[in-house]
Amino acid sequence: MGKIAVVGLGPGNIGEMTPKARRAVESAEVIVGYNTYLKLIAEIIAGKKIIGTGMMQEIERCRLAVEEAVAGRSVAVVSSGDAGVYGMAGLVLDMVLELAEPVEVEIVAGVSAVNAAAAILGAPLMHDFAVISLSDLLTPWELIKRRVRMAAAGDFVIALYNPKSRRRVENIVEVREILLEYREKTTPVGIVTNAGRLDERKVISTLDSFTAEEINMFSLVLVGNSQTYVKAGFMITPRGYEL
Repeated sequence: MGKIAVVGLGPGNIGEMTPKARRAVESAEVIVGYNTYLKLIAEIIAGKKIIGTGMMQEIERCRLAVEEAVAGRSVAVVSSGDAGVYGMAGLVLDMVLELAEPVEVEIVAGVSAVNAAAAILGAPLMHDFAVISLSDLLTPWELIKRRVRMAAAGDFVIALYNPKSRRRVENIVEVREILLEYREKTTPVGIVTNAGRLDERKVISTLDSFTAEEINMFSLVLVGNSQTYVKAGFMITPRGYEL
């Protein structure tokens, strides 16, 4: 039997991969991943067997990875960010644990988009926060809205993954309306797109107007809580220390 390492690549720049994640990729015989993410690590996977698939082919991707491991090879299944945060870790484990003789699996942590975006914005996650994906491909939209409402009521800083796509253009607007029921319209909202990549950009806006900014599937939106403020270009949520 072989081994599968499910690896979080970080936000996109090879320099932001953890040393452990890089070692796991470099030591694997077979690399499996979404084509877009494989391009980000092309320089360290040259010469290896590469299995790349497109969007919406996660099950097939993981099935092929498991087959390679069962055949005795060392496999790295790569995800952007952290493999356990909207990544491939759960799906790989589901498949492996159904085998009569499970192969060895290691989950290798990476820098999640929420951490990368927070660092770019300043210090918006210094207090309790919630992470919510606005993609309704696998989760009913009504359930997503309920989660947003509960996080807003609890005054959590809220990180929104998958905030907007070409198909989902109104969901982010609905979310803003829910949040405005609980927070001031001047609440800071940070938008980071392509964190850790060459075309990285950030915008700090307000809850009232942030949807007018450019937002896409490569963006992460961070909505401040009632105490979050902006100063000198930094978005900050105080922890409560007395200076």
